[in-house]
Amino acid sequence: MSVTRIANRYAKSIIELAQEQGKLEPVHNDFQQLGIVAQNKDFQLLLKSPIIHADKKTAVIDALLKGKIDELTLAYLHLLITKGREQYVTEIVAEFEQQYRAIKHITQVRITSAAPLTDSVLDTIKAKILASGKTQENLEIETVIDPALIGGFVIEFDDKRYDASITSKLDDLQKLFSKNLYIREI
Repeated sequence: MSVTRIANRYAKSIIELAQEQGKLEPVHNDFQQLGIVAQNKDFQLLLKSPIIHADKKTAVIDALLKGKIDELTLAYLHLLITKGREQYVTEIVAEFEQQYRAIKHITQVRITSAAPLTDSVLDTIKAKILASGKTQENLEIETVIDPALIGGFVIEFDDKRYDASITSKLDDLQKLFSKNLYIREI
């Protein structure tokens, strides 16, 4: 079975269980923390090691997370270890986040600009994006600064890209002038 299918199934199962028990928000917070912990190289090596027995992995998980995360999340991690799927924790966390956003109608938007944007500009951009009808009603905006854009901004969400940067406009002009429309082609 592919990693994507495994992550999808396991993320879906914990989301459904959390919704049934009314613990979606605490479990979401736990998964955000787990995503941070899972970035630790030693933690990844522990989970992916075929030499370390499941009991030892469970003991380490308990020592690290017991009392700090919800019991449902801890039981879920124990299940992953029992089923031999602990090596996919990073992928499951990422898939959980995607499914959570779909449930909560959240669209992730990335705005790259040449200089920091003011709150009023961000509010205007947010209003325009929402008015377009191409996103969910809730936006999660990430801003990135890239001086190479010279000016303007680039908006990315759901495999869509709106490029209003000076660099893009200059590239378009360069392509147009390279065609040299003013000289008759023979």
